[in-house]
Amino acid sequence: MARRATERLQALQREADHLASEERTLLNEVRKLEIERQIRAEELKQLDADAAKIRLELASTARRLDALINEENAQRPELRGRLVEIYKLGEARYARLLLSAPDLRQIGRASRTVAALAKLDRERVLAHQNTMAELKIARAALEAREQKLAAVRADTERAQIAVKHAEQARNDLIRDIDRRRDLNAQLAGELQTAQQKLQASLREFANGAPSVEIASLPLKPFRGELDWPVAGVVRRRFVGNAFRGVEIGALEGADVRAVHDGVVAFADSFAGFGNLVILDHGSQNFSLYGDLLDISVKKGAHVVRGQPVGSAGSSPSGQTGLYFELRVDAEPVDPLQWLKRR
Repeated sequence: MARRATERLQALQREADHLASEERTLLNEVRKLEIERQIRAEELKQLDADAAKIRLELASTARRLDALINEENAQRPELRGRLVEIYKLGEARYARLLLSAPDLRQIGRASRTVAALAKLDRERVLAHQNTMAELKIARAALEAREQKLAAVRADTERAQIAVKHAEQARNDLIRDIDRRRDLNAQLAGELQTAQQKLQASLREFANGAPSVEIASLPLKPFRGELDWPVAGVVRRRFVGNAFRGVEIGALEGADVRAVHDGVVAFADSFAGFGNLVILDHGSQNFSLYGDLLDISVKKGAHVVRGQPVGSAGSSPSGQTGLYFELRVDAEPVDPLQWLKRR
């Protein structure tokens, strides 16, 4: 038992070192994720600022376009009237205006006037068209930028949410590791106490003490490390209150062994369990061995791990095997989580 306690303490220490290393890695990842989340937040602020600026530019461009359209609508009757008059003059257009002048001096003046009007009309129409085209191009570009920014913002938001979820997942893992480390420390403390009692018992034996209280190891530190009570295949699994243990198929007469040190609390037939042995492992922890062909221990006896408590018999269904149940803190637990993996 002293050797077993030492080996399990060493295993718990290795597990504690592994958990500490895993936690350090997760803490580094969390710090990186925090920085990434802050970067995403700054990116969102910048994107929002850019989007607000683009909206202002779009509003300004829209106002300028509206103003040009209103100006065009206001000038259209005058321009239309002038075009109608020019049309009435025939194909010669502005030349008719020149020929209608009464003298040469007025012809020169009319010529300059006609030329100026024609140039002004062309320039006004061309400038108006160019400005309208430029504003439409600018508006299209701004709208494209706004759409691109919206897509980038959506991607950034998704990335920020993903980072937040990853950060939360790692924080949850850290909390789980802290819980496991606390449990590890508690179990190691229980084992150290038991080990000290064992060492004291060994010293008393060595000194020839007439009677020494038999020390025992706690059950909880050995979760996942318990030996199987019998060789065989699990035929029926733990399902809580519906079925509180496991049924292990085994050859009739196969040795059924104690999974942990304890004291025989019950060794007799019991309705629904056939021949039944219950081992008390202390602190309201028990192991039950049912459907036994025979019982090889007596109530009150101290049993060590691996010691036979009986042999495999028949279940109520007629199949040979063992009913095995484990209770921790007086509550049924899934034995497969406490037995060694195989």
